[in-house]
Amino acid sequence: MLFPTIDELAQGKLNRYELALATAKCARLITDEYVKQRELAEKSQTGNNDADKPLMSMIDKEYRDEKAIKISINRIHRGEYVIFKDDTA
Repeated sequence: MLFPTIDELAQGKLNRYELALATAKCARLITDEYVKQRELAEKSQTGNNDADKPLMSMIDKEYRDEKAIKISINRIHRGEYVIFKDDTA
């Protein structure tokens, strides 16, 4: 069983399509942040294996160890990302 469930995430306000779309957009933001952190870590490398910190230790643990979709689902569940529904259509 998945945690959190779709019903917990949607809270009766969203359908599955809207939830999937919002989760994908959040995951894209997370992926972009991971890429940015990795690029900065690579630029800070001097080429000296003895003095340089390992590349992965310079990237935030959450981005490094979890999939972007899982992070976005957790952030939506905790309320860190809020899904706004456009009712103008």
